[in-house]
Amino acid sequence: MNMKIIADNKIPFLKGAFEPYADIEYLSPSEITKDRVSDADALIIRTRTRCNAELLSGSKVKFIATATIGYDHIDAVFCESENINWVSAPGCNSTSVMQYITSALLMFAGKKSIDLTRLTIGVVGVGNVGSKVAKAAAILGMKVLLNDPPRERKEGKGSYVSLDEIIDYSDIITFHTPLIKEGIDRTFHLADESFFSKLKRKIIIINSSRGPVADSVALKKAAGEGKLNGLILDVWEKEPELDLELLKLADIATPHIAGYSSDGKANGTSICVNAVNRFFNLGMEENWKPSEIPLPFNPVNIEIDCRNMTDQQILCRAVTGSYDIYEDNSALKKSPESFEKQRNYYKVRREFDTYKVTLLNPETKAADKLTGLGFNVLALK
Repeated sequence: MNMKIIADNKIPFLKGAFEPYADIEYLSPSEITKDRVSDADALIIRTRTRCNAELLSGSKVKFIATATIGYDHIDAVFCESENINWVSAPGCNSTSVMQYITSALLMFAGKKSIDLTRLTIGVVGVGNVGSKVAKAAAILGMKVLLNDPPRERKEGKGSYVSLDEIIDYSDIITFHTPLIKEGIDRTFHLADESFFSKLKRKIIIINSSRGPVADSVALKKAAGEGKLNGLILDVWEKEPELDLELLKLADIATPHIAGYSSDGKANGTSICVNAVNRFFNLGMEENWKPSEIPLPFNPVNIEIDCRNMTDQQILCRAVTGSYDIYEDNSALKKSPESFEKQRNYYKVRREFDTYKVTLLNPETKAADKLTGLGFNVLALK
């Protein structure tokens, strides 16, 4: 009898991969219950499935693969006690989140007539995602401060600063940490009332990591007291249920899709498929990848006449051509009750390297900056 896999039916590019090698059943997160997983050998999931004793006790499950960078939905202690192995997909959507943050910065700055080169951004959490966000911010001409206590302890002080220094000197603070609920590296409610009480200037807050990293009550209070110049949220404390008051306060609000580029999804699925194949020795091809990723509905060729445009305006035009973050903002604010539907049926979004940008009459270093972000650039003078 073949091994049995139960998979979240919203994981893209997965159908067809395992069918010749295993019995696989595709279920919605609400259908992945204790009874349904009892005779499964492996689970392939997303964050909506909590892998704990309630779900797994007494089951045959020996391996869990989550197609996400986060893994706080997996009870690691319980899994270890039951000899259940698990993997996540670290870094799979890091370029997607970088694209999201870059679009947020450029489009918000454009609407507010902000010169990003005059600002300092504090990146809290400098893993796969935070590192790419820091690089993109530097390309945009911003001063970048890095905070990552675990890396600082391992690597030395180097270029890292304390969270208090981030608070003191940053105009923008963006969070890219995992959700850790206790211990020295606790990130649960990292941005709490005490955090906001230390602010010496109005700042822009961006959270695309985990909702509970920022205390919703403290966020609303800080906004109400005029401590924020902007609020950009992709993640929420009790999602898919939203704090509607916080939603109204957010300048940009999206339904946990920062990492949802089609490229990032394909990477996450590939990691899961290959991990299951290796663990159970199924005999699939090595380094399996989806055969094809769909092209987006927006044009992949972008032409920009650079005359009388600043570098920031040129970058904004190109980035918006690849991903207009305000479309996702409008959809969520119009229909917050459809949060989960917007997330599960998210549009095809491709990363910067899918796009070819032709610059006409370039007089600046915009071509180098766009190349640094990942675009394919042709400059014609």
